[in-house]
Amino acid sequence: MARYLGKAMSRVDGVAKVTGKAKYAAEFQVPNVAHGFIVTGTIAKGRITAIDTREAAAAPGVIRVFTHENAPRLGPKATEQAPPRAMREERDKSFRALQSDRIVFNQQPVALVVAETFEQARHAARLVKVSYLAERHETDTESVKGRARVPSQGPPPRPRGTPREAMAAAPVKVQAEYRIPIEHHNPMEPHAAIAFWEGDSLTIFDKTQGVYGVREHLANSFGVPEANVKVVAPFVGGAFGSSLRPNYYPALTAMAARELRRPVKVVYTRRQMYTGHGYRPYTIQNVALGADRAGKLQSIIHEAVHNTSSFEEFSDGTTGWTRQLYACPNLEAPLRIAGTDLNTPTWMRAPGAVSGMFALECAMDELAYALRMDPLQLRLVNYAETDPDSGKPFSSKALRECYRLGAEKFGWGRRSMEPRSMRDGRLLVGWGMATGVWGAWQNPASASIALRADGTARVLTAATDIGPGTYTVVTMIAAEFLGLTPEQVSIELGESRFPYAPSQGGSTMTASVGTAVRGAALAVGARLLALANRAPDSPLRGAADADVEMLDGRLRLKSDPSRSVVIADVMRRNDVAEIARTFDARPSPERQKYATLAHGAQFVEVKVDPDVGTVRVARAIEVTACGKIMNPKASHSQEIGGVVWGIGMALHEATEIDHRYGRIMNPNLQHYHVPVNADVQMIETEFVEEDDTVVNPLGVKGMGELGMVGIPAAIANAVFHATGKRVRELPITPDKLL
Repeated sequence: MARYLGKAMSRVDGVAKVTGKAKYAAEFQVPNVAHGFIVTGTIAKGRITAIDTREAAAAPGVIRVFTHENAPRLGPKATEQAPPRAMREERDKSFRALQSDRIVFNQQPVALVVAETFEQARHAARLVKVSYLAERHETDTESVKGRARVPSQGPPPRPRGTPREAMAAAPVKVQAEYRIPIEHHNPMEPHAAIAFWEGDSLTIFDKTQGVYGVREHLANSFGVPEANVKVVAPFVGGAFGSSLRPNYYPALTAMAARELRRPVKVVYTRRQMYTGHGYRPYTIQNVALGADRAGKLQSIIHEAVHNTSSFEEFSDGTTGWTRQLYACPNLEAPLRIAGTDLNTPTWMRAPGAVSGMFALECAMDELAYALRMDPLQLRLVNYAETDPDSGKPFSSKALRECYRLGAEKFGWGRRSMEPRSMRDGRLLVGWGMATGVWGAWQNPASASIALRADGTARVLTAATDIGPGTYTVVTMIAAEFLGLTPEQVSIELGESRFPYAPSQGGSTMTASVGTAVRGAALAVGARLLALANRAPDSPLRGAADADVEMLDGRLRLKSDPSRSVVIADVMRRNDVAEIARTFDARPSPERQKYATLAHGAQFVEVKVDPDVGTVRVARAIEVTACGKIMNPKASHSQEIGGVVWGIGMALHEATEIDHRYGRIMNPNLQHYHVPVNADVQMIETEFVEEDDTVVNPLGVKGMGELGMVGIPAAIANAVFHATGKRVRELPITPDKLL
């Protein structure tokens, strides 16, 4: 029986975080550090004709002002002649600052002022004078959607069946257009870096979700071997995709440090975070559903267009999830991207899925009303027992049980179908539901474990922890398979000199790194067994690696725990101070035979004030099927966070752009609205556990993003039920209901 896995554990790094012991990128103490402040441009497109830095350079404390005129060139980009690993950088078209006089988005960096103090750098930054030759820009996706193109990454997915013909023949049809504005991640910790060089070796403290990606990016930017770049990110104060790829500031910081031959620190202001990393793109979706009169889907056509930048392609795969959700013989789900004069979008929590499911799940609700059928019943009629796209069986799928449990807990059977038929006093009450889906991925990852003779262990992996509790779950897995207590295990994360880990994104970290930690622990046990069996009288003679386990300082036979050896004695007898093993975990080939997804069902109650149009989410019940739950305490917290984010997406969040200037008008937490405590009422999260060893040996599926996927649609559907008004453009603000 598991001692730790599946049981609630408080965060092992909790005390460090609340006492300030946990260090974030800008908090490391480096002697003689200079402070950089970024100067941003004021036009959306064009070029710099003149830049006057004389007054800024003469200001107190200023060391140097970097511009495109004096900053060294970064790169070069990898070529076909470059080493194979570096060739991947050729696909990295990410923006590099101060490389030319071209302006490709508003608030682009045009200078970096470095001074002895942050205040001196900020003051001098205001003294930099820039002249521009502006060109006509286009930042409105609506205006350029006619020029949208298919992304160049891989061939577009082929239609299934004959969707257009089947749509024309379907007895019942709905068709509607849905819009999602640009949204920004807004993590608590601003992006920051501290960089210093020792000869040709660079050390950088960076807010990143993937230290190996930043290492490769910087090695390529400065023409040094990857071994010469050390990236450190032990704690990350939220990221949600905003640090999945290298942003422009690490190279800018490292460039200044190399030129000045002293450490440099650069920290974004809150305003700079709106153009200093990506965002969820502006997305226009057109969904048509055709069904027979019993509700069986005959055709799905789900088209999407979202923006990218003028200088780089980005696609979040908005329509991809539609292909796997419902049993439908005819389907077409194309996605196109349209270039705008904005910085490049990026992945933002549940990228593609939450956007695509908002449109699809709202359209399913509209179809339910066209059929006069209960929305939950419509989903059950179209339940996919196998993957509709590949025909493969699911490795596990407990979505039907999620529907049942959620409806039962919510009281869905008491819902009246008619809009505006339920009230709480003068408030209109609406009940809505939706389905969530997310991938159950595993990426290659490595971890090393050193078990010491004193009964303690050290675990190393390059994984970062952006807040979901990676330190804790890695501790639990190591303690479980080493037979130690959590207090006997020390974890070190977030350094590029540690064994490889993928970026923390896509809800893959436990499946990927957790599997590597499990493998390393089992490898330590195998080595112990070999050492123990050197003794002629070993009680474990004849046992295979899989037959033994470690527990309470002993290596013992699983089938007969009385046959055991004391681990410390074995190590002492063999003169071994520690046993260190590194394990490289890879996805099993068995996965290729199955479709691997995590699912969830969401039920939401809203209360709408008919006089002022305000919407309050009174109740939300989220039921999730995502394999085994490692730590219920952290998992419930993750799902609650997903619901809260879904509330923000549905009711609050929008990045406003004045297209006359191509400038973001609300780049701060005063005017970019996110949910606060008063917006969050009763949220209940439940798990339907699945026994699935196909996805990975731990049986875990990603859940951090899954929790929000169906929530915006469920809220929009509940708002329709309350008011009788369909709002197909997020966020659902009072003006859209009055």
